[in-house]
Order: sequence, then C-alpha cells, then structure tokens
Amino acid sequence: MSAESIVFVVDDDDFQRRMLCDLLESVRLKVEDFASAQAFLARGKPEGPACLIVDLRMPEMDGLELLQTLRARLDNFPAIMLSAYGEIPTVVRSMQLGAVDFLTKPVNHQHLLEVVRKALAADQHQRDQFGDPRLLAQRLETLTPREREVLEGIIQGKANKAIAYELGTSVRTVETHRANLMRKLEVRVVADLVRMVLPLRRT
Repeated sequence: MSAESIVFVVDDDDFQRRMLCDLLESVRLKVEDFASAQAFLARGKPEGPACLIVDLRMPEMDGLELLQTLRARLDNFPAIMLSAYGEIPTVVRSMQLGAVDFLTKPVNHQHLLEVVRKALAADQHQRDQFGDPRLLAQRLETLTPREREVLEGIIQGKANKAIAYELGTSVRTVETHRANLMRKLEVRVVADLVRMVLPLRRT
C-alpha cells in the first residue's frame, strides 16, 4: 500500500503556521509543521507524495535557501512559496528552484488548497511513472562525472555530435556513456529520461 500524502508547512511565524495547519487539516490532509528550515531539513525524506508550503522570509535560512538545499540533495517534491512581497526576481528564482506557485499574503485559502491538491497529485503521478524518487536519487549517484555531463547535454536537447564536440570526445564515446547512464537509470527512451530527471536537476 502506498504511503499517505503529506503537506509540510515551514514558517517561523507561529500564528501563520498554525492557521495554515488548521486550514489543511480541515480538509483532512496530513500535515507536519516546522518553525525553521533547519528543523524541516532534519526531518528526512518523505515516504509518499508530499508538498511543501514555505515562507520566503525566515531567519538564518530563508525559503529560497531551503529550496536550493532541497534540490541539491535531490528532494524534488513540489513546493509552494508564500510571501508578503512578490518581487519578480524572487518569483522567478523560486520557479527555477522548483516552486510550483508563488502566493502573496494574505493567501486566498481556496486557491491555496487547489494548488496543494494539484501539487500532491503531480508528485503522485511522478512516483507512479518513475517509482520512489529516493531510489532514483540513488541511481543518479552511481553516474560517473562524464556520464553526468552527457546527461546534462541530453536534458538540454543536444544531439550526440554536439555533446561530443563540447566534451572534446568522439560521438561513439558519447553513445557509450548515453547507453550506460540510461541502463543505470533504468529507462529505455530519451523522453522518459527527460521527464524523470528534469525535476531532480540541481539549479
């Protein structure tokens, strides 16, 4: 049986955090809340579909730094950024780090619930297609540095010839690396490779 979906709430404001938890629990969503990014990071990876709601401005480690840390350790579950300020550069950076939405406070509760449901459904779909992301992360760690370079080229849509030119090697060598990395990641076609790996790229 698959693990239960869970929503994580990370906000240093006790009132705001409790309000969000009450809202989510009112529609029977499982919730865990944390007063700091560090406390959340110590929690470990979720076993089932997950969604993160995180405040942008927090002491010591803010929301953007938290997202960057999660992507660096290959935690790719969807995140929703909350902020009283909606500066365009911050919104763009949030999206680059994998946020599925950037909501300004005060948050429309109905809209937030809709975004959360879509985020959980997207994470479940990703798991249904490619399995437990923790296992995928382990497979990625088995790639050699050169295989990672070839993988990056594939993700960018480059042909083998272009990748070979950039890496200063032969097309046949690139083809060999490509076959090896696809075998290690347990995919057969490039389209699946891109859909599987793109959410896990370090940004």
